[in-house]
Amino acid sequence: MSISITNLSKKYGTQKAVNAISFQVNKGEIVGFLGPNGAGKSTTMKMITGYLAADAGKIDVCGLTVSENNLDSKKKIGYLPEANPLYMDMYVREYLQFIANVHQIKDAKPVIEKVIRTVGLSPEAHKKIGQLSKGYKQRVGLAAALVHDPEVLILDEPTSGLDPNQIVEIRNVIKSLAAEKTILFSSHIMQEVEAICDRVIIINKGNIVADDRLTNLQKATDSQQSVSVEFKEDVNIGLIKKLNDVLSVTRLRETLFTLQCTNAESVKKQLLQLSIDQNLNIVSLQTQSNSLEAVFKSLTT
Repeated sequence: MSISITNLSKKYGTQKAVNAISFQVNKGEIVGFLGPNGAGKSTTMKMITGYLAADAGKIDVCGLTVSENNLDSKKKIGYLPEANPLYMDMYVREYLQFIANVHQIKDAKPVIEKVIRTVGLSPEAHKKIGQLSKGYKQRVGLAAALVHDPEVLILDEPTSGLDPNQIVEIRNVIKSLAAEKTILFSSHIMQEVEAICDRVIIINKGNIVADDRLTNLQKATDSQQSVSVEFKEDVNIGLIKKLNDVLSVTRLRETLFTLQCTNAESVKKQLLQLSIDQNLNIVSLQTQSNSLEAVFKSLTT
């Protein structure tokens, strides 16, 4: 078990930021840690990394209890905080050498060159950090988190503020690290979590409200189902609305429809029969799962 959290709590004055939460992250997993602003995500991550003391509960990282082995547990963790504090006047290699010195890494030069290649910093590695784009600054922060070769990566909003191309690039870097690292990361970009994670943990008002594989969460919150159907020919929408189990029909274009229904499989069979009866050709027919955004909204509002 790379990360084990048991009854973890933290208060700020009278406000309970984290309320006796428990979860585990296994070696090799990429787990999305989600929640609204103020839900307790960053507080939990800071406690895991040892930068913030817990009021109660237990945190184990790679078999080490953080409260009893603060320094040794930090050696197991690479941490990219949301703010990503960097020294803007330092050159990229100079900064990574500084971080390597903090970790007392001997013969750091080949290690630094390796992490530069890993995170895709090579084209900009000759520059000062202040001259870099936001995307490359994020890569510097990720490289700093990796320079001591940690077993666990804690990434707090690693794609925050990036443009779509930069988001895809950082996503690919994170996915490439999955074979060797255990990764817990938070994000407000649901598509990123869907693209990277199989499992998500959702926290709301300091409490864990979901911890499961994404597909299971989608099924559990699927009180309504959605079917997408596209015909080759123009179709009378009234014929589709008359089908059993159909709640509503939205025409996206002349031949493409989205159906909200209570029984997707029954509706798909009826659509096939309709195509036979009306001499129509179906181009595509598929069930659409709840998006992670819909799951998140249903659990946190």
